[in-house]
Amino acid sequence: MPDGKLLTFVKGLSALLEKQPSEEVVFTDGKKMLEQLIAIDDWLPEEFTKPHPQYYQQYLLYADPLDRFSVVSFVWGPGQKTPLHNHTVWGMIGQLRGEETGTPYYRQTDGSFKAGDPCISPPGHVDTVSPGTHDIHVVENSLSDQTSISIHVYGGNIGRIHRSVFDPVTGVEKSFVSGYANTVVPNLWNPA
Repeated sequence: MPDGKLLTFVKGLSALLEKQPSEEVVFTDGKKMLEQLIAIDDWLPEEFTKPHPQYYQQYLLYADPLDRFSVVSFVWGPGQKTPLHNHTVWGMIGQLRGEETGTPYYRQTDGSFKAGDPCISPPGHVDTVSPGTHDIHVVENSLSDQTSISIHVYGGNIGRIHRSVFDPVTGVEKSFVSGYANTVVPNLWNPA
């Protein structure tokens, strides 16, 4: 992990969250920190970049001991995508490698969901999600011939949070807890 980039990000975001900032401040100051982290793709350990042939992978990189935030690498094989889902906490999605498309969905009066305008994320781009604005979306690897990787930062330990997936036509909601693909997280203080 060259120069301890992930550790620098974790320290900076921890200091920001100590001040109990508004979501708007997290999405301005925190977003700048995430943009710095993903600016050069030379720090993510190889074991957290491995795609699965069938499903996207969610690797925990850091979980704040007070559950204020978590940092996760999402690894997408060609053509992989999420179901329609929510987060229940704020989130920032920074594109490290490849390209992803995030499409927000909005509940209609009949309970179904309607897609909004997709956000295409090339490397270096940061998108956001929030229960206060647009928390329900589908994310997919835009590329049919290569892996894409994004770094997600959430306002809680996303692998432990009870969230929901939705049927876009009927609006039926099903609860889930995502967990993580890895059982070991990187040692930020000794990244040998």
